[in-house]
Amino acid sequence: MGAGQMHDTETFELDTAEWVNSAPITIESLRGRVVIVEAFQMLCPGCVSHGLPLAQRIHRTFDRREVVVLGLHTVFEHHAVMRREALEVFLSEYRIDFPVAIDRPVHGHALPATMQRYGLRGTPSMLVIDRAGRLQSTSFSAVDELALGALIGRLLAEPATDARPSAVGPAGDSCAIDGTCG
Repeated sequence: MGAGQMHDTETFELDTAEWVNSAPITIESLRGRVVIVEAFQMLCPGCVSHGLPLAQRIHRTFDRREVVVLGLHTVFEHHAVMRREALEVFLSEYRIDFPVAIDRPVHGHALPATMQRYGLRGTPSMLVIDRAGRLQSTSFSAVDELALGALIGRLLAEPATDARPSAVGPAGDSCAIDGTCG
């Protein structure tokens, strides 16, 4: 389901074109923290009703020295209307104050770079990255909040220097927050 192309020692990184409301951020620079990446599109009803509100609650609930939320605007349809200017207005209107990057478009492909690399099926998608920078979970659509909270708690309990892939399936595939592996 996304991390199947990764090995246990590989770290997750975003492939972005630009950052809208932040200086550029790398996952490597956040090592030692749990990172939540909410991949979304402005015109995605599930993103507006479920994904982004959950990401905002996580951002406002956890200590940013422990858990960081990043948005990834990953456009794979309606490219002409989802430009940076529209995204800036969207972020302001919905009061999204966590850092948001724009997934790098790939010439000749509808899917942008990060979405392709990690096999995201659509939006909303939530990615959970451990303290060592490894992708632990990829979820598509609405997320079970109780299971997500348990996963974040488990990852926070792991020492920053000994963050192990706790939700990686037997073949190295990532598992969704609901425990299904793909």
